[in-house]
Amino acid sequence: MSTSKARPPVVLNHCVTWDGTSTTTRPDQAIVIGTDGTIEAIGASSEVLAGLGEHGTPAPVVIDLAGAVVIPGLVNMHVHLGLGLPGPMQDALHGSSDAELVLRMAGNAREVLHAGVTTVRLVGETRYTDMALRTAITHGAVDGPRIFTAGHALCCTGGHGHDSDGLEADGADGFTHVTRAQLRAGADLIKVCISGGIAGEHESIDTPQLTDEEMAAVLRTAHDWGRKVTAHAGPAPVITRAVELGLDCVEHGYELTRELCDLMAARGVAYVPTITVSRCEEFFRANQVPEWMMNRALAAGPRHWESLQHAIAAGVEIIMGSDMPPQAPFDGTTATVREIEFMVDAGMSPHAAMVAATSAGAHWLGRAGEFGTLAAGAAADLLVLDADPLADISALRSMHAVVQAGRAVRDDRGIVPALTGGV
Repeated sequence: MSTSKARPPVVLNHCVTWDGTSTTTRPDQAIVIGTDGTIEAIGASSEVLAGLGEHGTPAPVVIDLAGAVVIPGLVNMHVHLGLGLPGPMQDALHGSSDAELVLRMAGNAREVLHAGVTTVRLVGETRYTDMALRTAITHGAVDGPRIFTAGHALCCTGGHGHDSDGLEADGADGFTHVTRAQLRAGADLIKVCISGGIAGEHESIDTPQLTDEEMAAVLRTAHDWGRKVTAHAGPAPVITRAVELGLDCVEHGYELTRELCDLMAARGVAYVPTITVSRCEEFFRANQVPEWMMNRALAAGPRHWESLQHAIAAGVEIIMGSDMPPQAPFDGTTATVREIEFMVDAGMSPHAAMVAATSAGAHWLGRAGEFGTLAAGAAADLLVLDADPLADISALRSMHAVVQAGRAVRDDRGIVPALTGGV
């Protein structure tokens, strides 16, 4: 991506906008995208257009969107760009050199971006290839979503993820060391596996895997360095202990109870349900995962769904993350869009699900107002849809243009050519 000075500001005019938080959309709006890739102004078309060209500023390019709906780029908070599930995916991961792995991840990152996900939180990669890819995307060497990463997931010896992205340790000192190793590498957050899961052959979802002392060591070290901690976790007793020790976020939460969800809500602990992973037989079969894993995942589905409903009822902050590759084809759309639809099916309002998929992730990452929103000063990460997702969440399936930092990276209908290659 070049930093061209030639392109004037671009105005997306006559669009319906949703800003990432409001309970309704706004009709007949205009969005001014500056040459630096941020939103310069947003508001009623007549007012925004009246203020353009003042003080000798260059005349903008005005694009009439004719009532199309514009929303913030999606923020997917549970992503593995180098996903290595048991079976051929894991074999390919283990057989790859570092160069091959980072190239595969870069290809996935480009597809993720084209699927409308403009920011990701990586929660377990290997060999620090995620750090290299983050740098390459930041510097414009390759296309991909904005990356926040945990580096390696942390696990006990033989614990969840030890054969893919996990970094093994034991004891409080051991977990202090591996936490510091991720921080040294540049981790934005820490991910720790405190129980078994669906992808570990020699474990169960409800297998406790860390002692209180080990969990406390991770939390204390990360928090001392100003980093949050999220945990792969299944059973309520293990999660309760972690929440009481100061955990910031729960991933999956396959077996939450209403009492635990009440505690999470009271403590401000976020929940990323990844509800697709216990109902994605299509994806498992396409990627030839072993029968034991598929059976375990699908069997967990009803209880997992109940967990999400407990969290909704308790008012837990729910944030969208797919775990499945965000761009993966699933039920006629992508895994990301299907995850959001599932959240609505489970009882969230379309508005709550859309907040979970945009501004809530930015807020958890400490970047509220920088992305996941349509507001002056925010990154111009935009999706163009045919219909309003607050009225019908499946309107996300009508996405036909993706703009990241003021540059169109996907434009199926050629409606925003002035943004192609713009910054």
